Amino acid sequence: MQPRQLLAALASGEAVSGAQLADRAGITRAAIWKQVETLRARGVPVEARGAAGYRLPWPVQLLDAARIRAALPRGCAARLGALEVHWELDSTSSELQRRLGEAADLSMVLAETQTAGRGRRGRTWLSPPGLNLYLSCLKRFDQGFAALSGLSLAVGTMVLRAIDSLGIQGAGLKWPNDVLTAEGKLAGVLVELSGEYQGPCAAVVGIGLNLRLTDALRAQAGQPACDLATLAGELPDRNLVAARLVAALADGLRQFERQGFAPFAEDYARHDLLAGRALKLSGAQGNFEAIGAGIDARGALQVRLANGELRSVDSADVTVRRA
Repeated sequence: MQPRQLLAALASGEAVSGAQLADRAGITRAAIWKQVETLRARGVPVEARGAAGYRLPWPVQLLDAARIRAALPRGCAARLGALEVHWELDSTSSELQRRLGEAADLSMVLAETQTAGRGRRGRTWLSPPGLNLYLSCLKRFDQGFAALSGLSLAVGTMVLRAIDSLGIQGAGLKWPNDVLTAEGKLAGVLVELSGEYQGPCAAVVGIGLNLRLTDALRAQAGQPACDLATLAGELPDRNLVAARLVAALADGLRQFERQGFAPFAEDYARHDLLAGRALKLSGAQGNFEAIGAGIDARGALQVRLANGELRSVDSADVTVRRA
């Protein structure tokens, strides 16, 4: 029995004895224990209940490509390239990068777990199996890099549209690519571009969305973090959440291809967590404090200095923290 099969056996949240698991798999109880330890090491909170056996503290829905497709709005599936669910990848974005030459437009790759998930500036993204969503999408553009200004901000609004469609409120956007709640980070966006400056080019859009975090994962995150289970009270099925995110990306990226960032600017402004806030900024321009003043037409952050000057900065230049 591999970790994937063990997680599936425990997915109901009911306790299952080690003896039952061993009988089903035709292996020893010691081998089952080793697989339990493997899941625990990856961040899955498998509990031991004495003679009752092993259990998860809540039911888990494993990702299934057929169920995700079935939950998509009418016509959406036909617009997609691939829609793949993997048990384990180094990262979903790396998988699409490796297949950049042949993958179809709007191909979506999801993984239950990642061994080398990454965020902005190479930061590690924690990726335990069965708990969260790790998804990457390939979008091809005839235009060059310059026409893609604001893409990562637009993707942030797409994530919020998916969350809103589930009836879940309480999240906002921190420039340039974080989805936050009052309790901490809910999701991150990483956009990687390749191709020609004048076009054509391709974007691999990676998203990590926290659905359910354990206390141990919160401690390892190194920053305040939140999950959809906290916001929603009762977490929707993971395949439904995945379908809403896939649909929001498919629609939003096609809209961005036609119209650029402009259709997303109002949504972004409504959810902008930095507007009007005291900020601390650091980067090539040095360290300074300012007041958030929204974003410009290109998606660059605007801040108001103490002398009244309005300054624009971009994500390559600066790290922004709320004061």
